Amino acid sequence: MLKHGILGLLNYHSLTGYEIMEVFRDSLNFFWSAQTSQIYRELQGLEKKGWVGKTPVPQQGKPDKNIFSITAQGKEELLRWLADESPGIVAKEPVLMKVFFMGERKREENICYFQRMISDCEGFLQRLSPVPAYIENYSNYLGHKEKSLYWQMTVDYGRRKMQMYIEWAKNCISLLEKQGMEG
Repeated sequence: MLKHGILGLLNYHSLTGYEIMEVFRDSLNFFWSAQTSQIYRELQGLEKKGWVGKTPVPQQGKPDKNIFSITAQGKEELLRWLADESPGIVAKEPVLMKVFFMGERKREENICYFQRMISDCEGFLQRLSPVPAYIENYSNYLGHKEKSLYWQMTVDYGRRKMQMYIEWAKNCISLLEKQGMEG
């Protein structure tokens, strides 16, 4: 999946590995995490497959920087991946696996777990708040106004998912507190 994210970014504009990492941090990182080392490793693999090309740019007093561009083969692969009709919804939710077995712990510990979840989700929502401005800036810079609607859709999904987690965690706390009063 990371390789397709990188191909998608390079489809908009040729970028250095560092620039890919920055764009990733400001946009894709809100729904797909990747370390710098993973991005560079993936770029090497994409280059070996002929999906990206690399142009070295000499720099004074620094190592050369490499600018990566999507190739015709890479564009073809990106479009093949996008044409896959499967929505890609996976039923794996690590948080639910953990919650399923939380009956093994003390109720108070579990209430703290859900409080932490609320706090983490609220933090995520705060970090997400400048993303619409990033979208506007990238859209203007790249000249892809019509494509920014899809970027906005992903931000909306992330916001809604965090709000759902907060609502669900509050409900879980309420259930646990009610059980504590009855037990």
